[in-house]
Order: sequence, then structure tokens, then C-alpha cells
Amino acid sequence: MILQMKGENVSRVVEIHLASFPGFFLTFLGARFLSLYYAGICAAPEGIAYVYIDAAGSTAGFVAGTSDPRGYYSRLLRRDWVRFSLASLTALVRKSSAIPRVARGLIHPSRNPAGKDVAGLYSIGVLPSLQGTGAGRMLVTAFLEEARCRGCRRVFLTTDRDGNDTVNTFYRKMGFHVEREYTTPEGRRMNEYWIEL
Repeated sequence: MILQMKGENVSRVVEIHLASFPGFFLTFLGARFLSLYYAGICAAPEGIAYVYIDAAGSTAGFVAGTSDPRGYYSRLLRRDWVRFSLASLTALVRKSSAIPRVARGLIHPSRNPAGKDVAGLYSIGVLPSLQGTGAGRMLVTAFLEEARCRGCRRVFLTTDRDGNDTVNTFYRKMGFHVEREYTTPEGRRMNEYWIEL
């Protein structure tokens, strides 16, 4: 079953995120940061977030993003900058070399596509036991339907190009196409996907 993500789902969504994205930037910032991040998406008027509820009634997958993505992260951080700063402090003390990466992460989203007719799908994760069951497809479909209902005509997302064949195949089968390839300052080769609604 697919339901709109609510505050009560956030702790489980964070657990799934941590299991789904080991070694990724948001994971490095830790569970407290992720809790604020996903709660912020749930609370934001532009937020689009759903959870997959398994047969036992537990949250077992999620999808999250926003409409009008240009500047979303700046707006989110402005609303709750003190708690986000405190939540990321532990990670930055542990690894001070990540400070430039955090700074770039705060600046990069301002380059996201602009317009109320665009949505950005930022994150999707399902438990390993659900991979290949259609749960991810159902989550993305719900996201795209909500974006369409809000007047969005296109949706974009980014994902790693290398060592990520299953994910890239999944998005292509969903109808997304690569519009741009780029390399991050850290050397990660990325695909930027778009789909017309």
C-alpha cells in the first residue's frame, strides 16, 4: 500500500535511507540530519513524499522530492538552520575535510531546474527484501501522479552513472531518459534523468 509520508514514518524512512545509501553524502551527515531532512519535506508545501507499507503494516520503502525545486534546500535550511547545523556538527567534527563538500551541497541545489511546472525526485529507497517486487515502481508512479496533479510537466532526478546498472535500468524502464551526464567535484560520474508527464 502507498500512503503519503507523515511525521510518524520519518524514523523508519531514515533507517531505510541509511541501509539503502551507505557511503553517500546525506548518510554521512547522520540520522539526526536525515530526520530533519525528511520531516522538512513532509512539512513543506512543495514536498512530495510517499511510503510503501508492507503486508505487516510497516514502512518498507519511500520516495521523496519537491515541486518547484530551485532553491528548495535553501528554503528548508533557512526555516530550521540551527537544528540542521547542530545535526551535521558531529559528522563534520569527525571528518573536517568534508566541510567544503557540505558547503557545495548547500550551494548546488540552487542550480536545480526552476519553475512550478518542474518537480525533483530526490530520494527513493526500499528494503532489500522488496527489490524487484514492484514496490519501487509503485512509489515512483505515486510521485509522478502527484507531481502531475500539482501542474508539473516534467520531473528530474540524478543518480550515479557507474556501478549502478540496476538503478539506471529501473529509471529507463519507468520512462526516464538521460538528458545530461556530468562529474561532481568529488569525481562521481552522474546521470541526470528527466521524464515528461
